[in-house]
Amino acid sequence: MAEHQIRFEDGAAYERMMGVWTRYVGDIFLDWVVPSPGLRWIDVGCGNGAFTELLYSRCTPAEIHGIDPSEAQLAFARTRPGARAAQFHRGNAMALPFPDNSFDAAAMALVIFFVPDPAKGVAEMMRVVRPGGIVAAYVWDMLGGGYPMSTIQQELRAMGRNPPLPPSVGVSRMEALRDLWVTAGIEGVETREITASRTFDNFEDLWETSLLAPALATILASLPADDIARLKARTRELLPADPDGRVTCAGRANAVKGRMAK
Repeated sequence: MAEHQIRFEDGAAYERMMGVWTRYVGDIFLDWVVPSPGLRWIDVGCGNGAFTELLYSRCTPAEIHGIDPSEAQLAFARTRPGARAAQFHRGNAMALPFPDNSFDAAAMALVIFFVPDPAKGVAEMMRVVRPGGIVAAYVWDMLGGGYPMSTIQQELRAMGRNPPLPPSVGVSRMEALRDLWVTAGIEGVETREITASRTFDNFEDLWETSLLAPALATILASLPADDIARLKARTRELLPADPDGRVTCAGRANAVKGRMAK
């Protein structure tokens, strides 16, 4: 199925397309989670290390491990100056390569809707986190229009084209995210919306950055040139530039946090 074909294999492209957003939302997320310094962290689905680096700069962890299935993304993560003390491993969110109670905190940043079985992913985070430890995540509200590139996606749908969606997109809804945490047995579950904005130098910057998203790149590759031109013109109309030519768009994520029972 098309929704299972989204792959991130270029760390530099991901950095421009989504790494910036990861940090914008992640800053607000960490202000909300309020973790203590000196914790042992696992960053599940760490990708190119954008959130891992943020954890280091914000949380002074005792140690941090990043897990991701893409070796290309991990290779980029290992080059980050702010994450050189992290240990990165190729692995599966549904089978974390660590013993029980190995960490004080586990997080998924813009990841959980890519996990084929989100409940299994949460169960694995719980398994490796000690009693009383933190289990938290944030994810784009894909079905509620919160994805930063939702304007382009909506216009594609209006043209009769359906961009691929993550395999577990339903879990991006706030109520689904809360239910996932509560059903798993995590205590003190809280949720919140996180909204962030990003300003691009001009429309071409926004357009080129958006097309680094594999889901959009795949579908645009199948469109005739006239359709692409129409899509681009319509997107420009819906995201007008300010007097200096800059274009700002917003993203909205749903976040959840809780603690393991003691």
